[in-house]
Formats: sequence, structure tokens, C-alpha cells
Amino acid sequence: MGARLSGRAERQGLRLWHVWVVLPLIFVAAITVAGGVFYAGWDLLGARGLKPEHRIDSKTLFDLVKLSFGVVAGAGALVALVVAYRRQRVDEDGALRDATRLHTERFTTAVGQLGDGSAAVRLGGVHALAGLADDAPTRNLRQTCIDVLCSYLRLPYTAETDLPQGDTEARHAYLALREVRHTVIRLIRDHLRLELNHPHTWQGHDFDFTGVVFDGGDFSEATFSGGTVDFSGATFSGAVFHKVTFSGGTVNFLRATFSGGAVSFFAATFSGGTIDFYSAEFSDGVVSFYEATFSGSTVNFEQAMFSGSRVSLAYVTFSGGTVSFDRAMFSGGWVSFAYVTFSGGTVDFREATGTAPAGLVAADGSPLPAGLLLPPAWSN
Repeated sequence: MGARLSGRAERQGLRLWHVWVVLPLIFVAAITVAGGVFYAGWDLLGARGLKPEHRIDSKTLFDLVKLSFGVVAGAGALVALVVAYRRQRVDEDGALRDATRLHTERFTTAVGQLGDGSAAVRLGGVHALAGLADDAPTRNLRQTCIDVLCSYLRLPYTAETDLPQGDTEARHAYLALREVRHTVIRLIRDHLRLELNHPHTWQGHDFDFTGVVFDGGDFSEATFSGGTVDFSGATFSGAVFHKVTFSGGTVNFLRATFSGGAVSFFAATFSGGTIDFYSAEFSDGVVSFYEATFSGSTVNFEQAMFSGSRVSLAYVTFSGGTVSFDRAMFSGGWVSFAYVTFSGGTVDFREATGTAPAGLVAADGSPLPAGLLLPPAWSN
């Protein structure tokens, strides 16, 4: 992990031209500008030529001496300016290198804490990494800290239902590990609640939750804007996404499994970007999108399987964008689209199979909402 940090934090040295190259260029540029100004003034004054002076008096000689000293002083000022600029750049680069070196040392210590056998020490490592992300001198170093926290969540994890019966020690170890994992989720959420212009916000960064087991955790009111958020292959047996905002960027729930427990996207906002639930499996448990809003985004439920679970999209608003349930399978369980609002855009069920979800076909034969595309078996 330390090698990874070093690779990402590595910065090339300052690419400053040699001073003996810069100075002639500066002088040429200065002479060119001065010549241009002189010519413009000459032209504006309508001068036709210079009055010849056959004899130089003391006043003219004094003016020439002053001009000579002025040229020398200007040249000296240019040299001083170039040298000062180069010194400032070198000092800034040195300060950044020192900050990066200190960050690397702190990072190594924090990662070592994450691997400790004590849950208390691991918690300290989690908070240390979050603090390092806030203090990171570069965006790449902050992303590295975030990547390590996400990779901790991706480590092998035994769910509570798979623990040996009556094994108290195993249960205590599980509870301690779950506390550390939920702390990681909470810290990520807290940083995603900060405004985009806040110096410690993590909005716009990438989050790799592929294959993570979520048996709880609260992302409520977090804002995932820009970047890539990847829940591919994750297993959800409980999680809270109340009033979460997914705006821009890409959010992947590819082949995610929602089984057991409750996962709530209550009043979540999906706007812009792409939200992909391709081949996601909703089996057992409850998944709620109650009052969620899908606006101007591409939402993909292609080949998703809805079986044996209760999925609620009641009071959901689809405005603009495209929502596709192409080749989705509805078998068993219960899926509700009651009181859904369709405002522009398209919601496509044409290649879906199985029984029509509740609320899609009006019992009184009233016309279906515009923008809703159903298979022939459902629309008759």
C-alpha cells in the first residue's frame, strides 16, 4: 500500500528553464514591448523625423546619462524579478515535497493501524486516514486515502447470519469489525454532506464499493456528484440512502444483490449522469424508492430480477431522461409503482417478462401515462 501511495504522490521536479535562457528571452520581450510602445507614440504624434544635433550640450549629455542608468536599472529589475520568481517556485515545490513526505509517513502509520488486531486501534486508523484525506496536499493523495478506506470495506467479511451458532467469541469479533466498517461509512457520508466548495468535501471523488457486504450503514443526505461510485456486485442486507443525491458522474449497482433486511432510498434524487442497476437482484427483504426523483438521468434496470422481495417505487417521479427495465424479470415478491408521476422522458418495460408490477396497469381501464412503454401482455 505504501508503494501505491508513493507512486501516486510522486511529482516530477520543476521544469524551469536555465536562467541564461530565460534572461535573454525576457530582455528581448521587454525591448519588443518598449519598441512597440515607442513606435505607437511616434505614430500618434505624427513625427516625421529627428532633428539633427551637430553639437551635444551638457543638458543633452545629462539626459543620455540618465537614460543609460535607467536602462541598466530596468535590466537589473528584470533580473531580480526572474530570480525572485524562480526562488518562489523552488520554495513552493520544496514545501509541497515536505508536506507530501510528512503525509506519506502519517499514511504508513495509519495503514498499519488498520491492520491491527484490536478494533480500537483500527478505529484510530480509520479516523487518522480521514484526517489525512482532509490534510492531503494534492487531490491524488486525498483520493488515495479514500481508496484505502473503501478497500477496507472490500475485505472478506462474514455476515451475522453466517456466524457459528453459540460462538460468543466469534460474535464479539463480528460486532467489533462491524463497528469499524460502519464508522468508515459514516465518515464517508459526513464528508459527502459538506458543500462542494468546502475544503474538506469528498464530492467529485471516486468510491469503489465493488463486492462490499452492507449489513447496515447510513449514507443519508450524502451527495455523490461527479466521479464514479461503484457498488457493482455489492450485497445489501441493510442500508440507508435517505435523501441521498446522485448527480452527474456514474453510479453502478451492476449485479448488486438486495436480500434480507431493508434498504431505503427514501426521497433520493437521481439527476443527470448514469445510474446502472443492470442484472441487479432483488430477492427477499424490502427495497424502497418511496418519493425518489429520477430527473434528466439514464437509469438502467436491464435484466434486473425482482423475485421474492418487496420493492416500492410508490410516489416516485420520473421527469426527463430514460428509465429502462428491458428484459427485467418480475417473478414472485411484490413491486409497486403506485402513484408514480411520469413527466417527460421514457420508462421502458417492453422486453420485461413475468407479471406486471402493481400500479402499472390501471384497474379501471384508464389510459396509461405518456412515456410508459409496456409489453403487449401488460398493456391489454
